[in-house]
Amino acid sequence: MSMQSDFYQCTISPVLLSDTVGKPPDLSQRIEDWTREDVRQWLLTNLKVPQEYADILYDEDVSGASLACFRKQDLIDLGIRHGPAVLIVTNVEKVKKLPHCLEICSHTKETAKMTVVKKEPSVKHRDMVALQSANCPNRNLMVEIEARSASEKYMTVSDSWTENKQSSESPAHANLHQQSSDAKADVKPKIKQKDGPSTTKHPPLEQRISQPRPFDQNSSPSMYTQNELFPEETGQTNLIDPIHEFKVMVNTENATEKEILHKFSFEVFRFAAACMNVRTNGTIHFGVADTTQVVGLKLISRKEYIKEFDLQLVKHFEKNQSVARACIRPPKFIPVQCSDGTSSKLWVIEVDIVPNYSETQEKLFYTSVLKEVEGKQCKTECLFVRQGASSTDLLAEKNPRILQEKLMAVSADVQTWASTRKSVEQMRFQKPSQSHQGLRLQQLITLGRDTLEHSLQFLVVTNKCPQSELEHLGFLKELKLFAVLDFDPESELMGTCNFFRKDRIANLHFPRMYNNSENISTTVGKLNLYNQTSWVFCNGRANEDNETDLPFDPSNWLIKRAGEVSDMINLICNPDILPKDRLVVVFLLHSGNTDVSDPLLETFCAIYQKLGGEDNMLCICKDSTVFSQWSEGVRNRRKIDISSRCIYELSLYEVNCTINKVKEPQTQSSERYLPSTDSSSVLLTKRDEELMTFLGILSESQCENTEIEAMESFRDVKTKMEEDFYRGGQVTWWNFYFSEKPGCLPFIKRDKYEDLYNLMTPTGGYTSPCIIISLFHHPGCGGTTLAMHVLWNLRKKFRCVVIKNKTAQNSDIAAQVKQLLTYGKEEQSSYTPVLLLVDNLEDVEELQKDILSAAHEIKKQESVLVIILNCQRSQFPAASSRNSRIDSVFITYELSPREQGFFQEKLKELKGHHEKPETFYAFVIMTNNFSESYIESLVCNTLKDLDVSTNVGQLMSFLALLNTYINGSCMSLSLCEEFVGIRNALWGKETLWEKMNPYSTLFIGFKVEECGTYQAVRFLHQMIAKHCLQVLACKHHLKLSEITTNLLHCDLLYKSGMGKDILVQNILSMLITRQRKQLGDDKDTLFSPLVEEMQKAEGEVNTVLTHAIKRFDRNATVPQALARHFYLKEKDFTSARRWALDAQQKNNNSYIADTLGQVYKSHLRHEIECNKDITPDNLNMYLELASMATKSFKDSQELAKRDESMDCSEQRSETRRRQEAYNTSGYVGEMDVIMIVFQVLEDIPIFSENDLHQWHKMVQFLRGILPMDVSHETSCKANDEFIAVLTIHEKFLVSLKPRMKDIFVFFENYFTYLKPRSIERETVEERNKQKVSELFKKYVKIFCISGEEISKQPIISLQQSVEEKRRSLERERADTFAGLLQCLNEKRGSQMEDILDKWQFIFENSSRRSSTNRVNFILVNIIVHCVLPKSTKIRRYNDLITLLNEVLQNEGLHSDCTEVYYLAMVLLWPGNDCVSENAIFKNICTYVTSTKRSFHRRFHYMSPAKSCIAHFYLGKSKGLKRIVHKAKIDQAIDREKRKKPHQLWQSGAIWKEPWVHQLLLRVKGKTENGEIYVHYPGNLRIPVRPVYLGDLRRGNSMEEVSFYLGFTMAGPVAYDLEYMSI
Repeated sequence: MSMQSDFYQCTISPVLLSDTVGKPPDLSQRIEDWTREDVRQWLLTNLKVPQEYADILYDEDVSGASLACFRKQDLIDLGIRHGPAVLIVTNVEKVKKLPHCLEICSHTKETAKMTVVKKEPSVKHRDMVALQSANCPNRNLMVEIEARSASEKYMTVSDSWTENKQSSESPAHANLHQQSSDAKADVKPKIKQKDGPSTTKHPPLEQRISQPRPFDQNSSPSMYTQNELFPEETGQTNLIDPIHEFKVMVNTENATEKEILHKFSFEVFRFAAACMNVRTNGTIHFGVADTTQVVGLKLISRKEYIKEFDLQLVKHFEKNQSVARACIRPPKFIPVQCSDGTSSKLWVIEVDIVPNYSETQEKLFYTSVLKEVEGKQCKTECLFVRQGASSTDLLAEKNPRILQEKLMAVSADVQTWASTRKSVEQMRFQKPSQSHQGLRLQQLITLGRDTLEHSLQFLVVTNKCPQSELEHLGFLKELKLFAVLDFDPESELMGTCNFFRKDRIANLHFPRMYNNSENISTTVGKLNLYNQTSWVFCNGRANEDNETDLPFDPSNWLIKRAGEVSDMINLICNPDILPKDRLVVVFLLHSGNTDVSDPLLETFCAIYQKLGGEDNMLCICKDSTVFSQWSEGVRNRRKIDISSRCIYELSLYEVNCTINKVKEPQTQSSERYLPSTDSSSVLLTKRDEELMTFLGILSESQCENTEIEAMESFRDVKTKMEEDFYRGGQVTWWNFYFSEKPGCLPFIKRDKYEDLYNLMTPTGGYTSPCIIISLFHHPGCGGTTLAMHVLWNLRKKFRCVVIKNKTAQNSDIAAQVKQLLTYGKEEQSSYTPVLLLVDNLEDVEELQKDILSAAHEIKKQESVLVIILNCQRSQFPAASSRNSRIDSVFITYELSPREQGFFQEKLKELKGHHEKPETFYAFVIMTNNFSESYIESLVCNTLKDLDVSTNVGQLMSFLALLNTYINGSCMSLSLCEEFVGIRNALWGKETLWEKMNPYSTLFIGFKVEECGTYQAVRFLHQMIAKHCLQVLACKHHLKLSEITTNLLHCDLLYKSGMGKDILVQNILSMLITRQRKQLGDDKDTLFSPLVEEMQKAEGEVNTVLTHAIKRFDRNATVPQALARHFYLKEKDFTSARRWALDAQQKNNNSYIADTLGQVYKSHLRHEIECNKDITPDNLNMYLELASMATKSFKDSQELAKRDESMDCSEQRSETRRRQEAYNTSGYVGEMDVIMIVFQVLEDIPIFSENDLHQWHKMVQFLRGILPMDVSHETSCKANDEFIAVLTIHEKFLVSLKPRMKDIFVFFENYFTYLKPRSIERETVEERNKQKVSELFKKYVKIFCISGEEISKQPIISLQQSVEEKRRSLERERADTFAGLLQCLNEKRGSQMEDILDKWQFIFENSSRRSSTNRVNFILVNIIVHCVLPKSTKIRRYNDLITLLNEVLQNEGLHSDCTEVYYLAMVLLWPGNDCVSENAIFKNICTYVTSTKRSFHRRFHYMSPAKSCIAHFYLGKSKGLKRIVHKAKIDQAIDREKRKKPHQLWQSGAIWKEPWVHQLLLRVKGKTENGEIYVHYPGNLRIPVRPVYLGDLRRGNSMEEVSFYLGFTMAGPVAYDLEYMSI
């Protein structure tokens, strides 16, 4: 006891009052008296604010008086982050309000020595909290006072824990009391440890005033936080408001379980009896210190506590046990969490006392306890009553007289207490609640709508939910959750997130993942927003290894994470992401907090500020206590009353049921099934379907057993769906479902239905595991409807899906298609094929390859796995289908008589079921066989009274323009409403259709699911929009240029909002996207169709494009388009150059550099055409323009190697990015310019083509052999002027011939080594080949004389003969390695022998035996052997090997001569009978590696959109005979007269042909760590790359495989990979 007494009598050390760190401000002064130095020191020392922020305020001369006037926004404006700003403002307010407490900190040593001997809870407790809240600089002093305050309270509380009550306790109680008393002495060091540095993850001690669990409520589980404070212990008040008593029960390690339980029951029933006698409600809390601080205690076992409670209740109350059981509630166990939100595994036990008058009447309640008297256990009677804040036993009085007086007094008092209790109970229940919170909840959760519509997006903010309440959160699974901001760090382990993810998909995120410099679209795609719920852990996760993502306590959260959360909210609540008119923010609060810096409160303020108010908010509070704390916090922070948007009188169970009641009826089947093998089915769960975000899955049971069909209003719903479709909306599965109902005509089958159906279900089987079928159609002629009709009827045969996201990458789509293919299959036996519908996909072959790659490990050669049905819009569907190499059908704007009959019959049916079927214009247009006259009459009659000057008229012109020139374009409904001046349309004041009447019959509203879901508006049909533009132009004199200019000037269209990005992209595409025949357009155009039409009709192009440049001021493609207009149409080359340079400054890519080159080239041609006679001045101008043009084209060539994406001006209207081919336009442009220069030189008098001698001199000059100053012996004045100009430009002119040769070599490599990945690109490449071939012929005519001319010339020297042979080979395009490879397909045997002779002559007689000559000589021998195997001129295999080894030795292993390594692969590849010691084969692995590296250095920038060509394959023979070229395989197939070789190569069926098996050797290898290796004797281990990367199984399984081997310039590749274990 002496040590304990010393602790209680301790004084405050004067050292604690000294300035130990810096010079903190004198806090005895008012804050207004602080200097700017005081402010800086207070920020650094007390608040621990980063020095850079303190320096900002110091530099701004902020004194205490200034700081007191600061608001949070003022600090943010100075550059201080959100978290520190809140911390500063909050603590300034505390300092301003607590001058007395601050004086305590600055007391002198004498004042500090005061000893507290009396309990003053209300004052001392407030002082302690105030000091800590104000971040007192004398931190140790504050903790010392706090410890003393706690110690003094332990001494003065008059309850069973104090010494004066030990006499009435059993020995066990006394023993436990002594342990508890000793524990109280440990409070001080424990508190100091909390305050100091800690190595644990728990934050320092923090004081927060919180309210206990709602009194006597069973349905409201709570959770407490360590170190938070409850209100002080009180005496009885109005008998209804409960009194509270706190018991800490610490240091129970040495007590037995029985002692702990006995102590618990004794305290409960002592307190309960006292409350029952004075008739007051009350709660006793175990695990809460006398300081009202939540500490928590470890539980023995809930069952043991309950068992002890029931047992001791009987013993204590005996005769009154039934009354006691009715008044004393069973114990409640409340979990305690750490201040950072994680679980502490501690608990608070609470027991409520409710002495209702009906039970207690006017009785007094005595209790019986066991006491030790003279060493014996004796039963003693007690009568407890409440006196002040404690319970007193009246029978403990030793003086009989005084005892008798007390008993008489209490007998009289109990009558008064009982009467008072009866009165207050009656008054309490007279007025029932009239708040109608259920109705309020319905209105707030639906934003005033009748039902919880699917278009609403929800943002939920929540904290830790008790596990017993999780079952009532089912409504979260029914909401369209955009994101959940979860402040429970353990939510994923055992909280709300864990509950949600059992049935639904959610991506787990942190706030920092939303804070980046990327644009919104990139962030949306990366985080997969809209498609799947984002679950954001705003206070970290308890199971994270990364320290930055661990939970923080509130003070650290403000500093380290509040800024991240604020930035995230700025992104999420951006109108481009979540429009306000469809956003509901739900605060789901399971516990309250009185701290003004609470993270949830900070989040509320951030959302409030971003949304500009609380209109979109709903707060669901667990109970009235949480509500009062929450509303008070909001009121203090934002000065608003949030009560009208709060639900707090409903239990979570009632909230769950109410929300589920108002949800929109489900339009999907309750159980969705997919077809499986052997006519079976598998159930598709909602969670699994959510994983396949890019696929819209058509189930077997689509539209069956839905909630909506069971409703009485379904007839109206059905009518609305039919009207939307027949008016021009997108067909839905419901339309097919309705047509199958009794009494309805079947859905109209177009004539091409059977053709399309038969292609998908061929009787002869499929040619590939993944096939493509194309459906070409005019826009708006029913192509997509036909495709979906076929899918509907095949839904029980195939697993049918529609691609929902056009922006998805092929690899992602392929992965999800594979997931659907294997769904419900545990073993890889047989699979139900997937029928995949894609709309206008340009790179469908790339998708096919990705699907084959992803599904290769499960593919079976004899069965189909995936059928891709590609609906392609085309202005000439018949021609597109005819020219397609893919199986296809087509439909057009023309109906057959049979189809017209079906449509007439359907129209009659519609007239019988709908009021105005004549307004179903899209259907009527088809019924009238797309009659132009009908559409013209319809539009003219509808628009006859239109006033184009009104907002309605302007909106119609905008939509007509967009819908005419951009397929599928639209504008969001909310944007249209705002444009025509509608406000609050959702509340029923006015609709867009009413505002636009009578023109609204030409429009339709529909749902868009691109980057979220929103309603949009467009014309019913593209042909209607087109005729509207014509009417606007003819009758209302509204030009295209005027409409476009108005569109560009309308700022409203470009502000934030849903669909803005797509709208802006469509406007931009309408101005710059040219048409391409190979992409399904009706013609090739120089400009976009809109610009072409404006140029043709009005000529106002440059004005419009200038306005577009101002609107899209950062876009480079608009000035690029304007530059093209100036040089192509107006021949204004000065303006064209200016705008091309402007575009180059904004984005210097290869396409814009090419445009600048085209400006110079066009200028050159124009000047040549205008000046018929060539003068020296003209020649000088021509050469200067040519020089600038070639420079620009060279820049384009270099930039093309670094281009990351396609030319923006060539983007289609869709948002999907394609892998674009390497841009070769710079090479073609440079060749054009060079040929123009050659043509100019031919027309110069001194280089007359008619004078062969002068012509020969020009050629010699251009070859650099004959200088210009000695090329003419005689000259006149005119010739001298020409020679002077040519001399000035001699360096440029001499460079043209070798430059031309380099470009031809480039194209030979480009066309020979690589091939396009798609049919469309092959078409484009063929056109480029023709262009290059034509230029090459002109080049040959100039520099390569014919054989006859060569024979006429005398042979001067051996080297001259060599050069003549080279020029002869150059003329035949056989002078390069790539050119020789082309001879495989183009030259006959005799021609190749002649080429071999020339190469042999060069090889034997060249003065320098270069590697290039030797490599080409080796290759030409191989080629002659391939095309004419019996030729006697072919060198022996061993001779070629010897020659090859010489070259390899000279070049080494790091040469850019890829061709030599290629030959090494072809000639040195080991055979099955190779000897391990043979030096010929031992270096093959090294050569394979060198091939790959050399190819990558030279051609890596060309390969993204192209694949390498295998010209040779490994055959079964030896020597040169085992080299099989591709043409030989094609010739063998041609002899069979079956399918075209190209189709067999494309489908992969080529490898099943018998001729292939006879010609090629099947090589065996092994897969190791995701690679293929071929093993030969001598530890030869050669790496081989599979043609399809997906051919390799995942999992790095080591398996034996076999394949055919092909040789490409990038290394050996494996075809037709098969696993030998199957």
